[in-house]
Amino acid sequence: MVTLNKIYTKTGDGGETGLVTGDRIAKTSPRIEAIGAVDELNASIGMARAAVLSPALDEELARVQNDLFDLGADLATPGEIPGEDGKDMALRLAPEQATRLEEAIDALTAEMPPLKSFILPAGKGGAAPLHLARAIARRAERRVWALADETTPPAQHIMTYLNRLSDYLFTASRKAARDNGGEVTWVPGNNRNAD
Repeated sequence: MVTLNKIYTKTGDGGETGLVTGDRIAKTSPRIEAIGAVDELNASIGMARAAVLSPALDEELARVQNDLFDLGADLATPGEIPGEDGKDMALRLAPEQATRLEEAIDALTAEMPPLKSFILPAGKGGAAPLHLARAIARRAERRVWALADETTPPAQHIMTYLNRLSDYLFTASRKAARDNGGEVTWVPGNNRNAD
């Protein structure tokens, strides 16, 4: 459990921040950019939860927010923290967390007809903020991929999780829209000859 007695520490005033390992790195480093993108993603999911009307979607999004804290802790711990038994004691995202997202996507998809058009990032009942979270998930995934060439790159299943999460958020936005007035579809060239 984490205990925070004081919110400001002044240790970051010089442009560096601490990792779980105790190492200090620049706040502009690719690792901190990735951690920040995941944090922004988590906050955007919190905003979506405030608008979602479905208790089932809200429950799954709460699980995702917890997963993202695990993912952030994983990114903030490059390398291992060896325990007494020699095993890594760092909090890591598990591959099974991505599998659970795939199962959630399949369950939602089974309730809806196939797509016949591209969907605009809009809709009621939480659909629009879920689309925004999806776009932020894609950016977070790109930021994490930027760490792939580092000495201590993130595990592949972190990138897989973020990729599945954007798919889940897209599917959840479709479900939210369909349950609250319908999906907003793209009409190609609709405004080319508009007055």
